[in-house]
Amino acid sequence: MSYSELLSQVPLFSSLGSDDLERLSTSLQLRRYTRGEIIFHQGDVGMDLYIIRKGEVTIRLSSADGREVTLALLQRGDAFGELALLDEAPRSTDAVAREETALLALNRKDFQKFLEERPQVVPVLLAELSRLVRRVTQTVHDASFLDARARLARVLLDLAQRQGESGNEGVSITPRLTQTELANLAGLTRESTNRWLRFYAREGLLSYEEGRITLLEPDNLRLNVE
Repeated sequence: MSYSELLSQVPLFSSLGSDDLERLSTSLQLRRYTRGEIIFHQGDVGMDLYIIRKGEVTIRLSSADGREVTLALLQRGDAFGELALLDEAPRSTDAVAREETALLALNRKDFQKFLEERPQVVPVLLAELSRLVRRVTQTVHDASFLDARARLARVLLDLAQRQGESGNEGVSITPRLTQTELANLAGLTRESTNRWLRFYAREGLLSYEEGRITLLEPDNLRLNVE
C-alpha cells in the first residue's frame, strides 16, 4: 500500500482529494521500532503525527508510582499524535511498540507548509478534528457514567468495529489481549474484567480463548450499553 493510500485511511485526512494526499505523502518519513520500544513519553514535546504502516502500538498513561492505564491499542492504518500538528504542547500519553513496528511520521512544520500551500483544505481538517474531540468526549462520558459491565461491553464493541474480522462464528478482535490489557482499556480491575468476561461467555455473547476474543452476538452485547 502506498503512503498516500495509508494517509487516506486516517480520519483526519480521509476527506482530502487524491492530489492533496499525494502531496502530503511526500513529507512522510519512515521510522522503525522494536518490540517494547518507547515511541514517545508523556511530557515529551510533540512534533509529529504517526501512522502505523506495520505492527501495533499501545497508547497509555503512566503514574509516578508505576501504575499504567491503556487508552488504546492501535494497528496498521491507525494514526496517533494528531494534536502535535497543531501546537507544541507536551505529549499527554506514552506510546509504545507492542511488536516490531514501522511508522510513517508527519512533522508539524511540513504539515503547516502544506496548509500554507493549500488553504482550501483547512475547513475539511477542522471538521475531522471536531469529530476527534467528540470521540474523546464519549470516552470520558463512558468512564464517568457507565458501570463495569457496560464499560467492558463498550470497549469490546469498539475494538470489534475498528479492529475486528467477521467470520462464521462472529466478529473476532484481531489483537490478542491479556486480561490486564483489556482491564486497562476499560478502566477496570483485572478481577472485574475477568468476572464480566465469564458472564458474557456464559450468556453466549462472546468466546475468550488464549487472548482471542470473538463476539458471537454483537447486537445482543450492545444491549448492555444502551
